[in-house]
Amino acid sequence: MSKLSPLLKQATPVLAEYGEGVYLYDTDGRRHLDFTAGIGVTSTGHCHPKVVRAAQEQVGKLVHGQYTTVMHKPLLELSERLGDVLPSSLDSLFFSNSGSEAVEAALRLARHATGRPNIVVFQGSFHGRTVGAASLTTSGTRFSAGFSPLMGGVHMAPFPFAYHYGWTEQEATRFALRELDYLFATACAPADTAAFFIEPVLGEGGYVPASREFLAGLRERAERHGILLVGDEVQTGFGRTGKFWGHQHFDVEPDVLVTAKGLASGFPLSAVAASEELMTKAWPGSQGGTYGGNAVACAAALATLEVIEEEKLVDNAAAMGQRLKDGARQVAAGPSSGIGDVRGLGLMVGSEFTTPDGEPDPAKAKAAHQRAAEKGLLLLTCGAWMNVVRMIPPLIVTEDQIDQALEIWSDTVGTVAKG
Repeated sequence: MSKLSPLLKQATPVLAEYGEGVYLYDTDGRRHLDFTAGIGVTSTGHCHPKVVRAAQEQVGKLVHGQYTTVMHKPLLELSERLGDVLPSSLDSLFFSNSGSEAVEAALRLARHATGRPNIVVFQGSFHGRTVGAASLTTSGTRFSAGFSPLMGGVHMAPFPFAYHYGWTEQEATRFALRELDYLFATACAPADTAAFFIEPVLGEGGYVPASREFLAGLRERAERHGILLVGDEVQTGFGRTGKFWGHQHFDVEPDVLVTAKGLASGFPLSAVAASEELMTKAWPGSQGGTYGGNAVACAAALATLEVIEEEKLVDNAAAMGQRLKDGARQVAAGPSSGIGDVRGLGLMVGSEFTTPDGEPDPAKAKAAHQRAAEKGLLLLTCGAWMNVVRMIPPLIVTEDQIDQALEIWSDTVGTVAKG
């Protein structure tokens, strides 16, 4: 009898039977507040009726129409509809299945378009698990260790992670930009650099937002040196941060945008957006794939866009995200909470556990994560030391559900603090 690989470790003990909205129900009938959203995927909640109906109707018409063999209407309609939410300059799209695949496509596009070999990434970034994407990933060695050599031409510069350095945001930003210039002067000539790959908010790296000054500095250097700015919006896109795209918080538009996760409310779909002028610089045959732009996934994505607009979920993410972050900060301010920092944008909220002397405390984070699951609140951990507990509920979450989660979280942190 075969079974799943032993390397696939469950973050929670739940054996899910079905999902509805913000809740998952296990095989014993117990209800759990799902503040993982499938790692930010079920943006409209579990089994939103409109998304379910769109997928069911499409399954009865066409499940798979391989889009370099035949064309189908959901893909054409989705491409047109995305034009309403993307920056106007990004008017050309390539679809694939996962964030990693889309990052790989963006990487290839950047090198083709510029004729340059080097890529600059930022410390704490996560861009995927495939070889090229893992080569760009610096949020933890677990994503790249043991299968060297990785792809060459990748250089890392600091991210303005103020809490990590013990500085103000302004100090961390000045340092990060200065070190980027030092990298250009010592190891990675600008004329050899194809692209910056940047997450507006570090995901696996610990839910750390960038700063306006930092992204403006990247934009200025990109324009000065002919470098492409690639925004990895796999986790921050589709309303997650309280704006439709994470980069909108910083008034800086990327040259290439990568999206996935919440795009289709749980169906595998990702996309790369760029200007048509830039996209035509990719070499013939460099874009394709058997399942990319799947008809059912595209239908679900169209329904997802409708739900986000009709239910004003971007605004809800902003308001509920502020409520969640404020509440998490109140919990962190409690006696002996063990939480050194609470941060994030919108419905991406991370609580970083540290020891009294400021060192990472992954043991306490793990204990809090597990204790919360026992109480019916499903969360995830992240960060280089896995000492950040992250809350990432669906965009449909309500005030009452936020308050329920915070009540469980407060009780959980208090219990863990007592040992």
